[in-house]
Amino acid sequence: MWGTPGTGARSIRPYQSSQQYLYAMKEDLAEWLKELYDLDIDVGTFLEVLETGAVLCSHANHVTQVAGEFSRACPDVARHLHLPTSGVTCNLTAQPGTFQARDNVSNFIQWCRKEMDIKDVLMFETEDLVLRKNEKNFVLCLLELARHASRFGMRAPTLVQMEEEIEEELRQELDLPPADPALPRTPRKPRD
Repeated sequence: MWGTPGTGARSIRPYQSSQQYLYAMKEDLAEWLKELYDLDIDVGTFLEVLETGAVLCSHANHVTQVAGEFSRACPDVARHLHLPTSGVTCNLTAQPGTFQARDNVSNFIQWCRKEMDIKDVLMFETEDLVLRKNEKNFVLCLLELARHASRFGMRAPTLVQMEEEIEEELRQELDLPPADPALPRTPRKPRD
């Protein structure tokens, strides 16, 4: 069976290319950021809106604020999680391609590593966003950050919510214990 070309890949991966998959991830993240922060962002302007790092730093500070609120509301559960305790400095007036933009993006990257414990394999470099050298790494990092933040109550993008639902269904099918019933789950918002 394993030698039969193309038998299982199409049913698992509905996209014809990794570019289509990347497009879908960017589309989901853009919609999520638009809903969270009332941004004028869509898949076509995704990188342009984020390239100065200002939105990323603001997001990091919001995640830190939500983590603090969670820690105060659920101290017993919070003790078992890696929660961010400090935000990130940001130049909100940074222009694309400038040193200030690179500094914002770099501050966000350091915050992800230190405060959110995002592993290096899921991180991106400043140039990946500022010069668009590797969009995929940037997108994967944002999704991983959303996964981590959803553990303490941040609303996650649809892709992350669907992953969690699939994991829960598999856990139930295999009769495994719940992942962590004490952790909050934000309800999934239906989309068109």
